[in-house]
Amino acid sequence: MKKKLDVLFFNIILIIFLEFIFKIFTLKEFFSWNTLYIILFSIPIAIIITLIETLAKSEKINRIITAIITFIISFIFIAQFVHYMYYTSIFSIYSLFHGGQVLEFIGSIMKVILRNIFPIILLFLPTIVPLIKKIPVSYEFKDMFNKGMLLLIFIFVFIAGLIVIELEPKGSYSARRLYYETHVPTLTASKFGLVTTMRLDAKRTIFGFEEVIAEVSTDEPKVEINKENIIEYNVMDLNFDKLISEESNKTIKSMHQYFNSINPTTKNDYTGMFEGKNLIVFVAEAFSPMAINEKYTPTLYKMYNEGFQFTNFYTPFYYVSTSDGEYTSLLSLLPKNTGWNMYRSRNNYLPFTYANLFKDLGYEARAYHNGSYKYYDRHLSHPNMGYEYKACGNGLKIHCNYWPQSDVEMIEATADEYINSEHYVTYYMTVSGHLEYNFMGGNKMASKHRSEVTDLNAPTAVKAYVATQMEFDQALEILINKLEANGTLANTVFVITADHYPYGLTDSDIKAYADYIDDFKFDVHRNNFLIWNSEMTEPIVVDKYAYQLDALPTVLNLFGIEYDSRLLMGTDILSDSDSLIIFSDRSWITDKGRYNAVSKKFTSFGDSVSNEYIEKINAIVSNKYSMSANILDKDYYKYVFKEN
Repeated sequence: MKKKLDVLFFNIILIIFLEFIFKIFTLKEFFSWNTLYIILFSIPIAIIITLIETLAKSEKINRIITAIITFIISFIFIAQFVHYMYYTSIFSIYSLFHGGQVLEFIGSIMKVILRNIFPIILLFLPTIVPLIKKIPVSYEFKDMFNKGMLLLIFIFVFIAGLIVIELEPKGSYSARRLYYETHVPTLTASKFGLVTTMRLDAKRTIFGFEEVIAEVSTDEPKVEINKENIIEYNVMDLNFDKLISEESNKTIKSMHQYFNSINPTTKNDYTGMFEGKNLIVFVAEAFSPMAINEKYTPTLYKMYNEGFQFTNFYTPFYYVSTSDGEYTSLLSLLPKNTGWNMYRSRNNYLPFTYANLFKDLGYEARAYHNGSYKYYDRHLSHPNMGYEYKACGNGLKIHCNYWPQSDVEMIEATADEYINSEHYVTYYMTVSGHLEYNFMGGNKMASKHRSEVTDLNAPTAVKAYVATQMEFDQALEILINKLEANGTLANTVFVITADHYPYGLTDSDIKAYADYIDDFKFDVHRNNFLIWNSEMTEPIVVDKYAYQLDALPTVLNLFGIEYDSRLLMGTDILSDSDSLIIFSDRSWITDKGRYNAVSKKFTSFGDSVSNEYIEKINAIVSNKYSMSANILDKDYYKYVFKEN
């Protein structure tokens, strides 16, 4: 008689095998103390699966159930693997049911699959086991006694896992904090495995979750704000003490206390530099330093070399790519991993947007996008930010039936709607720079400018990428010429950030052309932040480390707009505030160095730093994520500005 493979043993091996293949090929981690967590938390899951697979009286039916469950589990691991290799993040349960639009980029996803076919095959292998007759599986858990034993084992192992969590030293991203107090899927997957990460995400999505505020040790004294201050701060007349005393909601009160403890940024020599001028803001699709070239993109080159030059600026890639790129740039808030933050803000009170702030000063506010008006539900989120919004399908008169659409056509169709107004703020989300980067008919803008980049010394995909950015560059040129023709160019300020780096290029393509890569994990996100006015003829070079969350407060300060710097996650780059760049996996960069939160490795830019410094920044990062989530989930700003 052939020896049968116990179904419980099979399920334990199944989960652990998939966990380690995923971990090795995504997080580049092998065996560590975390291995114990993964094993302990995989066994209870395997027991639950086993109980499901032994419900039927027929072994044939149970075998079919096993095959189906094994396929589903393998498929989930493969889907998460492909998502991670494409977006470098774990997708959430919420995104799973709201991410159908990603199928529009199936061509790029297929390329990721083909480039990673070996680990994908490994993740698919377990689905074959239940189908091979030479490996029969035993289903001997039919009587109540055996199933009772399984439940006892489940309870014992699960409790053992919870006990082991308590034994690990405390820290910002300790096992206990990740399991109970903070939501960082990438770090949770590294610590506990993907299955437990998704279980926690599902629980938190269904029942709600609030991150616990971390204590921050600092020797920095609390600034006393009053009218007698010699130093002026970017603050509003907010009485947090009164708000705290009158608030009964525990979460809102803790937020009042947190923001009351934050020191505001100072006004500076650049405060009000552009006061009274008009503002045109771009979030440019897949913009990067590779897009700035004197020959191929002369307008961008001119703007960079005459305007503000932020030499250490980054655009971290967050969970919902372009939408989160807009969210971070326009609201100066960190996005939640659960996704679709801009859409979720559609009914919130948002006082700190360009449109809402400038409209209070009599400015007209418009927003345009040359993609579908419903994409990411912008038709709901952008009007809530204060804009009159047009895109393909709701008033933008351009050719909308090819991909990607033309930035030049968008500017030509919209500029005359506002450039003759006395005061205006206009926002554009471009699309011409979108992937895929090839000349085979998959990118209309690349094909349009193909002949102009033939002599560019770069891989073909990079040539196609630069070609798409040429469309954006020419759109800017047209807009500048229109403003010059009507005599208002000097009264207009251009602001350009990216939504994310061009992830449609392979790592090797980027390394072959980009001259700014040192540590690829971090430096692939290096970018440019353009602020330009035609009256600027010499660049203002700023070496401070900064990122797109700093764009909004920096621009508001330059325009002398009243805002409260404590209530935004970014800071005015031109102030004396400490530098901080925060990535989706809670890694960070300051002026002292960069910290990889997954490997827990700190790389110094000079002098060594203490563990206390690293823990301090980790706590600050954790709190900024927590406060951003609560601002979104609790509609916090309405509690601060109750009269609105």
